[in-house]
Amino acid sequence: MTSPAIASSPARPAQTETLSPLLGASQQQLTDWVQQQGQPAYRGKQLHQWLYSKGARSLSDITVFPKQWRAQVAEVPVGRSRLHHRAVAPDSTVKFLLRLTDGQIIETVGIPSEKRLTVCVSSQVGCPMACDFCATGKGGFLRNLAAHEIIDQVLTVQEDFQQRVSNIVFMGMGEPLLNIKAVVAAVRSFNRDIGISQRAITISTVGIPGQIQRLAEHRLQTTLAVSLHAADQALREQLIPSAERYPLEQLLADCRDYVQITGRRVTFEYILLAGLNDSEAQAAALAQQLRGFQSHVNLIPYNPIAEVAYQRPSRKRVRAFEHWLQQAGTAVSVRYSRGLEEAAACGQLRASQAQPQAMRKVESVSAKR
Repeated sequence: MTSPAIASSPARPAQTETLSPLLGASQQQLTDWVQQQGQPAYRGKQLHQWLYSKGARSLSDITVFPKQWRAQVAEVPVGRSRLHHRAVAPDSTVKFLLRLTDGQIIETVGIPSEKRLTVCVSSQVGCPMACDFCATGKGGFLRNLAAHEIIDQVLTVQEDFQQRVSNIVFMGMGEPLLNIKAVVAAVRSFNRDIGISQRAITISTVGIPGQIQRLAEHRLQTTLAVSLHAADQALREQLIPSAERYPLEQLLADCRDYVQITGRRVTFEYILLAGLNDSEAQAAALAQQLRGFQSHVNLIPYNPIAEVAYQRPSRKRVRAFEHWLQQAGTAVSVRYSRGLEEAAACGQLRASQAQPQAMRKVESVSAKR
């Protein structure tokens, strides 16, 4: 993110119309800004702590600041969203709908486990990729998220669970590589300002021509997850319309280059759709495509949505597909969706809450699992 510093002289009230939200700024950038406001440098460290550790939603919340200065900068935007809806599944997964400053609503999900708290973040409002099986794709695309709107999602989950976030996956609404500048800025802030290892962050994409190489050039230590879903071009085009402009052969070549540039393996996401891509022949074709590749396959049994007729294969079929890949020497694991009872598929909860008859009083932010 660019520095939040404004062009006002020291000690003058901040002009909010020329100021970017503070969230996403480094401690040094914040220090530069407070000094421009006529405050001592140590207030930059205080501001950084209150933004990233104490969850300040307004500068007026920061009680260690002088009252007079707090009043002067009270309207400077921090960059936090408002809770629109909170849904809790029996497995303790929590899905949040967050209302942004322009009124748009996005989804984020907190996924707890015994040793981890993972956040599934969105990178766009909606998604332009129109994947045939995806609820978000059915809802269209509105805009990219700014870096502070991505960072806010992680802070929201961390505050709600009252637990440190350990892992982040860019697998929510949107195509991250169509918003690469904000995504990379958010990743760097997660690492620098919140203390989350880049190796604990996964960026998922269906594949955008030229963008995998662009991501590799940033030399992040994140995991790249490519949504493959088919081992041949024709079926992939059926499931992912944008694949017509990005042949599978070229996509895999770009992934090999990514491994060479970054030294990081690629994860391939493969949603299993009953009777469509879950046959032994499909498993053999997938294994052949990935032969000699520094990669791992995540098999994801499909989470049905009302808008399409695709079905989830049986657990027996899922295990069989996993076995076929293992026999072929492909590294593979099965990942079952969490929070199925609370519209876990990306875009489902947002779509349901967008219906006027479905609108309900927002649950209190203080309510816990």
